[in-house]
Amino acid sequence: MNSPVTEAHREQYLRDGYFVLESVIPENHLELLRGTCDQAIRSMDAKMDAEGTDVLGINHRGKRYFVGQSYADFPQLGQFLFSDLMAEVCRKTLGGDAFLHSDQYVVKCGQTGMSFAWHQDGAYVAARIGDHPECITCWCTLDAVNEENGTVYILPAGRFGKRELVEHRRDPETNDRIGYWGDDPGDPVIAPAGSIAVFSSLVFHRSGANPSGKSRRVYLAQYAPEPIQNAPGVWPQYFAEPFMREGVLLERQAEA
Repeated sequence: MNSPVTEAHREQYLRDGYFVLESVIPENHLELLRGTCDQAIRSMDAKMDAEGTDVLGINHRGKRYFVGQSYADFPQLGQFLFSDLMAEVCRKTLGGDAFLHSDQYVVKCGQTGMSFAWHQDGAYVAARIGDHPECITCWCTLDAVNEENGTVYILPAGRFGKRELVEHRRDPETNDRIGYWGDDPGDPVIAPAGSIAVFSSLVFHRSGANPSGKSRRVYLAQYAPEPIQNAPGVWPQYFAEPFMREGVLLERQAEA
């Protein structure tokens, strides 16, 4: 395939810790991600029903959802997670070796979609398993994203001043972890559906509320250069699933 990741993208990643690929997800994979998203939200609502609550972790019913490790419940997502497109993204950021670390649906419901505070993804990983290597998050848009529907804002590493994990505090009202209180608003990702914002686990980002009246759906795919996994049986169970070795995709069984 012709690589959608140019040398300019790679240079931006090295300098700022992120780049954006517009309209690169094939239509069949985009429909797969959207259909599975609906199933994942219904599953989370069912878990809340079973617990007799409207708040489960950082999930808030009818406002915002973070449905993690969806690949475990919906293995058909492997068609996208282990695709040539994602392999090329990993090659240009992580290098020759890549492992699927985790995945997650992030949905902000229309009119009530909550904001999400400044954080590094690495802070959420560190809170559960401690030290780990720098990873990448692929923030895949299932709908067009803009400042009106709660897009992500990214703080380039150069403007923050360093590219390392910093201490975060937990907000007792939202359960968000917060690590930046400065006045830099960050750079908004404004992109059509089927785009991917690729950013380092050490880069700060946040997202706004969604008063647009329509849901804003995003699928996150996270990859690491080496296996990262919790103790067996401890939630959330990170996948640590081999994807690529020395730049070559590993053979896989057909996904459901």
